[in-house]
Amino acid sequence: MDLGILFTALLAVTGGIWLLDVVVLKPRRAALADGRKAEPVVVEYARSFFPVILIVLLVRSFLFEPYRIPSESMMPGLIAGDFIFVNKYSYGLRLPITNTKIFSMGEPKRGDVVVFRLPSDPSTNLIKRLIGLPGDRITVRDNIVTVNGVELKQRAAGQYMGNDEFAGSPLVLEALGGKDHELLLAKDRPAADFDGIVPAEHYFFMGDNRNDSEDGRFAPVGFVPEPNLVGHAVLVAFNWHIPGWPQWRRIGKKIE
Repeated sequence: MDLGILFTALLAVTGGIWLLDVVVLKPRRAALADGRKAEPVVVEYARSFFPVILIVLLVRSFLFEPYRIPSESMMPGLIAGDFIFVNKYSYGLRLPITNTKIFSMGEPKRGDVVVFRLPSDPSTNLIKRLIGLPGDRITVRDNIVTVNGVELKQRAAGQYMGNDEFAGSPLVLEALGGKDHELLLAKDRPAADFDGIVPAEHYFFMGDNRNDSEDGRFAPVGFVPEPNLVGHAVLVAFNWHIPGWPQWRRIGKKIE
């Protein structure tokens, strides 16, 4: 279930009960002569939970939203089990549920790590790195990305030293958006090529685990329309990949 819809529904229910009590039920209780003036339990709960739900909804809709990394597509920077915070106002304020932008505060930049709604299934959120802006010509050949005819320079950065299926895979640093971003090129897996022009008001995303990421190179994702953007991923809160123990060393890790 979409949490935005859930919190909005709870806000409407608790607010409706509280309003009904103020306008109708409370005056009736005050008029009773037999002393039955106690506030109903359901009204007490509604009055108590309404401001809490309102604050949660406002924070989640306009400031920060938590998100859990479900897969390895953004390794090595983000790993399965990471709980992250997504900045909801970086690209503008949007109404909950409808996701309608009501105030623009900035534009997505190449290299940003972004959470967005999957175009083919808006109930599913994905997290990828922004590669292409509207109007960009994107070409991918053997994991080398070219944007508008300019190749994104890569340089070797050793091997991935984890103890999982990606152990020993090459790491590279790719220059994008004025920064170097570490990529994982999973060994023994084919590179997916791509060639296309990003339509107006759309964006092109790729995962940092280039050979193990279903991203803009594949039809289910493709080019992502601007209204599908959720926010800019900024910080790892903690990591807990169940079954297993929390990885405390990842607390507060900045997402770059």
